[in-house]
Amino acid sequence: MFLENTVNQNEQFGWIEVICGSMFSGKTEELIRRLKRAQIAQQRVEIFKPLLDNRYDDALVVSHDQNQIPSTPVPAAANIPLLADNCDVVGIDEAQFFDHEIIQVCNDLANRGIRVIVAGLDMDFKGNPFGPMPFLMATAEYVTKVHAVCTRTGNLAHYSYRKSKDDALVMLGEKEAYEPLSRAAYVQANKRAATPSQKTKKSD
Repeated sequence: MFLENTVNQNEQFGWIEVICGSMFSGKTEELIRRLKRAQIAQQRVEIFKPLLDNRYDDALVVSHDQNQIPSTPVPAAANIPLLADNCDVVGIDEAQFFDHEIIQVCNDLANRGIRVIVAGLDMDFKGNPFGPMPFLMATAEYVTKVHAVCTRTGNLAHYSYRKSKDDALVMLGEKEAYEPLSRAAYVQANKRAATPSQKTKKSD
C-alpha cells in the first residue's frame, strides 16, 4: 500500500515514488490521480514524458481509460531539471524510455525538496528489467507495483507479451501489439511462439 508522506516543514528533502507494472495495469492512471490531487492542493506541479511517446497525444499524458493531464515532452532526462524550477511535485511518465541519467535527475530533484512521482514499465516484453526502472525502484522511498488482468487466464498479470515478432526493444503499441499475461500464460505463449507450426513442419 502507498502511504503519502506527511508534510514536515523542518524536512528539507523530498522523496521518490515509483509506480510500476505491466502494460494495461493502470500505472499512468495512478500517476495522474496523484498529480491531480497535488494540483487540487494548490501545489506547483510539473509533468514530463519522453518525446517519443506520442501514442495518444503529443503533449498530454493519457491513460488507457482516456484520463489525461497536460505535460511537457522532453527528448532527454537532462531537460527535466531545467524545466522543474520552483515546483513542489514532478511527475514523469513512461520512465523506462528515458536514458539512465533519469536516475540522477530524480534523486537530485528529491534532494532539492521535490516530491518526484515516476511511472513506467518494470519489465520489457522479454521479461527483463526495463532500462532505468530497477535503479529508480531501488532508490525510491515508495514503490507501488500495479497489476493488469491476464487476457488468457483472468489471473493477475505482470508480463507485457508482444504479439508480433518484432524484436526491437522499444516498439510503441497498444492492444493490437501487446497483451498482459500472468507468469504461466506468458511462459506458455513463449513456448508456442518458439515451436514451429504444423504447416511449417509439413513444408519442410
